[in-house]
Amino acid sequence: SKLGRDAAGHAIEQAMARIALGLVEPGVRRLVVAGGETSGAVVDALALPAFRIGAEIAPGVPVLHVVGREPPMVLALKSGNFGGPEFFTDALRAMP
Repeated sequence: SKLGRDAAGHAIEQAMARIALGLVEPGVRRLVVAGGETSGAVVDALALPAFRIGAEIAPGVPVLHVVGREPPMVLALKSGNFGGPEFFTDALRAMP
């Protein structure tokens, strides 16, 4: 069946959330997620309770340290037009 734009977008967000979960379960502890809705889906799927704001990667986009999770985990959640062409490289460099 053919999906409309909203349904297709939701399906992609959920797929990205499942991919993130599949990465974190075996031990990945640094994630960079692009897209506001996708970021929300990933945070929900990983059941992340809270964040401590860390160093700024780009204006308006900090490193986020997950609170209450062991081993430690960090994320960068990029939405909209934040960051420049090197954002993903910059994010990985900024993450401990």
